[in-house]
Amino acid sequence: MTRIDRRALFTSGAAAALLAATGTSLAAKPKSGGALRLALPRDGGFFGLVVRRAVLDGLTEIGPDGLLRGELALAWQSRNGGKIWDFELREGVTFHDGQPFDAEVAAARMQGLSLAQGGPLQVEALDPQKLQITLTQANPHLPYLLAGSEFLINGAKDQGQDYLCGTGCYRQERSQRDRHFKASKVVNHYKEGQAGWADTLEIIVIPDAAVRADALIEGFVDVAALPHSEVLRNSNAFQFHPSKEEMALVARKEVGIPSTVGRQSPMDDGRIVERWWMT
Repeated sequence: MTRIDRRALFTSGAAAALLAATGTSLAAKPKSGGALRLALPRDGGFFGLVVRRAVLDGLTEIGPDGLLRGELALAWQSRNGGKIWDFELREGVTFHDGQPFDAEVAAARMQGLSLAQGGPLQVEALDPQKLQITLTQANPHLPYLLAGSEFLINGAKDQGQDYLCGTGCYRQERSQRDRHFKASKVVNHYKEGQAGWADTLEIIVIPDAAVRADALIEGFVDVAALPHSEVLRNSNAFQFHPSKEEMALVARKEVGIPSTVGRQSPMDDGRIVERWWMT
């Protein structure tokens, strides 16, 4: 196996992610605190997916149990056979830069986005907490479709293509596209006690699967994606998702994993960063 090159790893921009593992036992329930460090491959679009899911929210989300639930929207109903939809939005939500989130902002960010079936969205703010979406073609599945990552709401204004300013559990501190990302937990977030357990989040892109496995073994990261390592598979020191045979995600024993993990993608649809925790 290729051993990890510490000097190369430090000079790659990922030095801040190399923190020691906690060495404690797995907790039965989520626990706040600590730093969650994730190693990702460069291919597959995982970096962008995980980063966006950490920083941005959408109107709805799909839970790890596969059920639809509200995120920035509290409730919704349809009219005209599923062509017109009214969404009731959360009050008191702000973007990470302090800008208030309301229906007017949501309409501006979502205007012109399109569904694969249903055409472009026509979005209108009826009042600060009520958003109306009109489709060119009725679609009874709109709330499920809006849980997709393409409909996450970014409040950033002219701060570069790598800058995200959302309403999510984590505030971006620094980011190098497809290399390294760091974020800190948002205090008093509306999901407090439900998600966003780690105090800080770090993502390192390590293209080589063997080196990702090595980083996990040596304690440089807490979770590695798609490591494909027989050394890991034969060890009792790690946890595997969805199974030891498939090994899409491998975590150290110090990582808390929800009892149900979404299977839409190896990254739990990107929600791993707010749903997993350090014990």
